[in-house]
Amino acid sequence: MGKLKETNKKIEKAVVGGYKKIEKTVVGGYKKIEDKFVDNFLRKDNETIEEAKERIKEEQEELKRKNEEIVKNGGK
Repeated sequence: MGKLKETNKKIEKAVVGGYKKIEKTVVGGYKKIEDKFVDNFLRKDNETIEEAKERIKEEQEELKRKNEEIVKNGGK
């Protein structure tokens, strides 16, 4: 039974390692695309990409609060 357990551990390491490598590649690719989009379409003058992302996040949170308030007040 010990050899089976060792073999399963090796398979587990290979599968998890492969998954982590794919995950890192996909997430890295997404972040590059996201940064390029923010840079080209959402960034304001003299604003860094990170500053633009933070500003957008804050704007989205404010819109969410406003929408929740509208719903809470029955659409008024």
